[in-house]
Amino acid sequence: MESVLLDTPSGIGARLGWDPKMTEHDRKRTLARQLVAARLGIEEKAVRIQREAPAQFGFHTQLFAEVDEQELPFEIRTASFRAATVAAIADEGVKLGIDLRDSHPDDATLSEMRRHSHLFDEDNVPSLISHWTRVQAVREADGRGVRMKPEYVRLDLSKNKGWIPDRPVHYSLLDLSRDGWIITLAYQNEN
Repeated sequence: MESVLLDTPSGIGARLGWDPKMTEHDRKRTLARQLVAARLGIEEKAVRIQREAPAQFGFHTQLFAEVDEQELPFEIRTASFRAATVAAIADEGVKLGIDLRDSHPDDATLSEMRRHSHLFDEDNVPSLISHWTRVQAVREADGRGVRMKPEYVRLDLSKNKGWIPDRPVHYSLLDLSRDGWIITLAYQNEN
């Protein structure tokens, strides 16, 4: 699998990888393993990436990393679209979300974005995608995911901060787009 390191803030790591022959789950684990190994300065084969057991029906499982059968204190988030996957890691407790989209969405995806976005100019596709990936990254960082409707997410005018009004947490939003993929990272902002 080909992968590239993305430019992220200190304390957060992210990689984009693509391989149409590899399953989504294998891409997620491989990218997470690369990130953890680089963070710890160890060989990739020393890192084991596991998926937590589902707690209930519809539960969105997370990945966790182990070295020598000891769970590591990292938050791992992933997003996939077609043959591409992006993975991000941060220290335990950091609220983190990531979203990945193709820069040329199909009609069904555009329809869904328009239904929930409430932008003034819904025909401006680049703006619509930019808005949508930020909303999705905030929903992922919030932890409630699909239980929180996209229209509840608020973005500041510059689209550099996002939040959901019923919680006091604000997220910094960073565009990590690369190679025709629109990627947004949302991470906890103490300010």
